[in-house]
Amino acid sequence: MTYLDHNAITPVRPEAEEAVLGALRAFGNPSSVHAAGRDARAILDGARGRVAAALRVHPRDLVFTSGATESAMLAIRGALATAPAGRTGLVVTAVEHPCVLDLARELSRGGTPVQVVPVDGRGVVDLEVLRQAVGGETALVCCMLANNETGVLQPVAEAADLAHARGALLFCDAVQAAGKIPVDLPSLRVDLAAFTAQKFGGPRGAGALWIAPGVRLAPIAGGHQERGRRAGTENLPGVAGMAAALEAAVAALPVDLERVGRLRDRLESGLVAALPGTRVNGAGADRLPNTLSITFPGSDGETMLMALDLEGICASAGAACTSGSTTPSHVLSAMGLTVEEARATLRLSLGWSSTDADVDQVLRILPGVVGKVRTALSAP
Repeated sequence: MTYLDHNAITPVRPEAEEAVLGALRAFGNPSSVHAAGRDARAILDGARGRVAAALRVHPRDLVFTSGATESAMLAIRGALATAPAGRTGLVVTAVEHPCVLDLARELSRGGTPVQVVPVDGRGVVDLEVLRQAVGGETALVCCMLANNETGVLQPVAEAADLAHARGALLFCDAVQAAGKIPVDLPSLRVDLAAFTAQKFGGPRGAGALWIAPGVRLAPIAGGHQERGRRAGTENLPGVAGMAAALEAAVAALPVDLERVGRLRDRLESGLVAALPGTRVNGAGADRLPNTLSITFPGSDGETMLMALDLEGICASAGAACTSGSTTPSHVLSAMGLTVEEARATLRLSLGWSSTDADVDQVLRILPGVVGKVRTALSAP
């Protein structure tokens, strides 16, 4: 198998597997005071400390969740519920993850003032429009760090400064960035940030929300876990695996930034050379080193994916959470692509397990696949 869908889920790192197995043997409840509970609590506290160290934050400011979507829901709903009187507005960028945009639409139907800030043709948020959108009624701004479809990096620190200047908080979806590029939360100046283990080689079903000191959120009630901010017994194997994976990913960054970036660039240049007229989405902007969103005009993404799958190549047409949708990518639409162009786009994402052989295989197979699909679609 040639796996180029790391932005959907990254293969579990060996360090994470070992940590998960070790935590499974610690069967006690971390909230129990007996010996078995204390053993489990030690693993939980250790995992919190390791995740915090990787992100350069204090362990007490991390809340463990079931993943990115829960972290985003807790951050957005919690921030709006505790906002000062008169601050009810929500501002989001047009390329946020569907979980954020879907929640924004739901809140809007319920009366929350919501503004959507556009991006330019590279997929970068327009800071001047953002400045105008954030007003005295704004409670929260949502600006992701790295886009899950294109890999485009957003000016999060600048967006946070704009939000703070108007008295608003900023929530950052840092899911795709963690483990792929250095992430120093204090330097980003954000108030809330979401992460999930499966994007950097950890197990599914584990994530975290960072809450800056002094920021208050309405909790998920029901118990005292996570300092009273998120009720429910913690997923000990999941968070242990997450901590081990993030630690390993951060330790490997000095090598992987260059190695994975070189693989991506070789893949990109090879496809552009073999298939003139292709479009690299996000070209000209800062991007994650592992992500390639590429449009093959006159082709069809779903058909290409099926053909690639038959050849043992795993890729995607965009975000995995929207797979099967007949609606074109909201990210590509926001960047100015037509419906036809968006549907002729593939996302190829590499990671820690990617090799030169993977790139060779895609460069050998994909140009022929594109040619056959184009021919079939143009036939009378």
